[in-house]
Amino acid sequence: MTPQDALAQLRALAQPGRDAEMAAYHKVDRPYLGVANPDINDLVKSWRQSLDVGQRVTLANGLWQTNIFEARLAAAKLLTQARLRPDDGAWALIASWVADFDSWAIADHAAMAGQRRLNADPGRLDQVELWTQSEHVWTRRAALVFTLPWTKQNNPKPAELAARDRILGWAAGYVDDPDGSIQKAVAWWLRDLSKHDAPRVVAFLDAHGEKMKPFARKEAARHLPQP
Repeated sequence: MTPQDALAQLRALAQPGRDAEMAAYHKVDRPYLGVANPDINDLVKSWRQSLDVGQRVTLANGLWQTNIFEARLAAAKLLTQARLRPDDGAWALIASWVADFDSWAIADHAAMAGQRRLNADPGRLDQVELWTQSEHVWTRRAALVFTLPWTKQNNPKPAELAARDRILGWAAGYVDDPDGSIQKAVAWWLRDLSKHDAPRVVAFLDAHGEKMKPFARKEAARHLPQP
């Protein structure tokens, strides 16, 4: 299947007038087709069933390069799968997308694909750590959104705890970043972690909370016992 074939299938699902609504909502200047997310899901599912991993990577790359909103979502969904072998090409492609991030919807769909690849090979955290030093705010944000799985383990192994502490160190470097999206990402990471490891979140807020924006500090503590 070529990207042109895939785009034709996406266009066939467009709903009249929805493209303008989506452009107004997302506020990013790019083409929108007006395809609903559930329809993209169903279409991508059919593609995954007929394509091997290499073909999916090739198609995902072609769709991403169009810069069309639904095509980029479809590209991310094509590679969002726990088991994807071999996955080096998929990870390399997903990581290359990070520099293009400019909206939360596309960034977060790509992050869901990236999370699976990081779970498959935690050694890739070395690459993600480099993102924390980027001048591109969406790349810095991605370092936390891609690593959200490390907030969710109830009985983490020593290596998982070490990774959790490593990522908390990245978050500590973000606490005085004035960008609202970075503050939200820190709050999101801490809020999710608090459901599984409240003591670490309390310790983080005790050490760094005063540097965070008030809204982010409040959100981070949302699930903690209130004094």
